[in-house]
Amino acid sequence: MGRGKIEIKRIENTTSRQVTFCKRRNGLLKKAYELSILCDAEIALVIFSSRGRLYEYSSNSVRSTIERYKKASASTSGTAPVIDVNSHQYFQQEAAKLHQQIQTLQNSNKHLMGESIGNMTAKELKSIESRLERGIGRIRSKKHELLLAEIEYMQKREAELQSENMFLRAKVAEAERAQQEAAEDQMAPPPDGAEATTELQALPASLDPRGYYLQAQVSMLAAASAASSSSQHPHQGQQEHHHLQTALHLGYHIKVDSAAASKGFL
Repeated sequence: MGRGKIEIKRIENTTSRQVTFCKRRNGLLKKAYELSILCDAEIALVIFSSRGRLYEYSSNSVRSTIERYKKASASTSGTAPVIDVNSHQYFQQEAAKLHQQIQTLQNSNKHLMGESIGNMTAKELKSIESRLERGIGRIRSKKHELLLAEIEYMQKREAELQSENMFLRAKVAEAERAQQEAAEDQMAPPPDGAEATTELQALPASLDPRGYYLQAQVSMLAAASAASSSSQHPHQGQQEHHHLQTALHLGYHIKVDSAAASKGFL
């Protein structure tokens, strides 16, 4: 059974009228899309609802399609002046709308700055206060984030500088310690063994140490006996000195010969 004809007239029921508008609008937009694809046609579709809402579809651009339509209609019907006037009026309306938007934004900016609020209602003031609180919250959150990042960077930089400082201090302490040790080595006296070695090195290579010290003892004893005998009997003291020196020399040679025989040199 086919669907009956619908009488074309305004639908009085608001709900039915809105439902019918939505269905037929979607169908019209779908048909325009299919036509533009299937036939490669340039289509511009503009719809205003009863509430003033705009619905549009264009295969290219609504404005370019309208301009093309104006040029085409002006060249065929000769109504170019009327189209120019309409175009001028359209741009005047657009300029007025933009000027009104700019004025609204300027007033809103003044309200946010606390200016020109004398004629505002309590509801409008409450709305502005809420917007300001939300904006301040976002600003504080961003500031807190930046401060945390800067603090973290400064802490890392501090650790790096402390490490460099410790390294430089260790280098300076090491250099001072090396300099102090070198100064102490230069100021320290040579050890006793070194002085004895120096004195022995200064002696002749053919000198026998035992004979050297024995001769020194003989010289000391001879000097003592000479001093004592010269005061009493000078001639007798010289003879005793000669006999003592001869006896000491003979005793030294006997000790040297016995030591060499025991080591196998003789």
